[in-house]
Amino acid sequence: MRAIPSTQWRITSHDATQYGTRLLDSSFLPGRDFPYPKSLYAVEDALRFFVIDNPEAVVLDFFSGSGTTAHAVMRLNKQDGGSRQCISITNNEVAEEEQKELRKKGLRPGDPEWETQGICDYITKPRIRAAITGKTPEGEPIKGDYKFTDEFPMSVGLEENAEFFTLTYEAKDAVNYNLAYSRIAPLLWLRAGARGKRIDKLPENGWAVSDTHGLLTEVDKATDFIHSVREVQGLRIAYIVTDDDRRFQAIARRLPESVEPVRLYESYLTNFSFANGE
Repeated sequence: MRAIPSTQWRITSHDATQYGTRLLDSSFLPGRDFPYPKSLYAVEDALRFFVIDNPEAVVLDFFSGSGTTAHAVMRLNKQDGGSRQCISITNNEVAEEEQKELRKKGLRPGDPEWETQGICDYITKPRIRAAITGKTPEGEPIKGDYKFTDEFPMSVGLEENAEFFTLTYEAKDAVNYNLAYSRIAPLLWLRAGARGKRIDKLPENGWAVSDTHGLLTEVDKATDFIHSVREVQGLRIAYIVTDDDRRFQAIARRLPESVEPVRLYESYLTNFSFANGE
């Protein structure tokens, strides 16, 4: 006789109601509802199959929802001293019922009061902050203990770093005239491995070098820039701002073989033109 299985997981720790919904609502985000969050321990166990032997792994979560995957990666790091990273991506969609109430107030997407109710600002980011700090969004110590693989009070928190970015659309001219650099700096940092210091502003002297990437904004300063690049071990990418392909190629040939040259902002402007049929 055939029977439809009631659940895919038959392990106590993988119970989504107990260690997903209730964990979120009663411990990390009291009073904040999120539909069907996964069990923290189920995600942790699933990840363990693939990254347990790679303490430097990068986990990409394209639909992060309540942030369970990021939370699980942090738990794994604590268990073995790893430095795994998690890149969590989500929109800031507002649930249907909340949308109706907000529209009655004359609000719409983009309004601050609307955006604070979105999944990212209301659930994902607060949950990740709470996991790290051991405190609820209201500043109260989180009640309860982690269970199973390792047990300790949730209020202790986790020794991790997190940073939140908002993806924006930048106008072609602002990018072309190098006026939008500060807004794309996080992407360049991520592209270079998301480690060490970030070059957040255009350098006054025409170039700057960080732990994993360098930025050259004045090609006449290429010699000084290249000397500095050679002195940094582990530097992966050199971003070169120029609309002259020959000069870009000439500078690229002088860089160490281990450093990848990337021309700014060629790819963005090319994609922009393609999308607009130019």
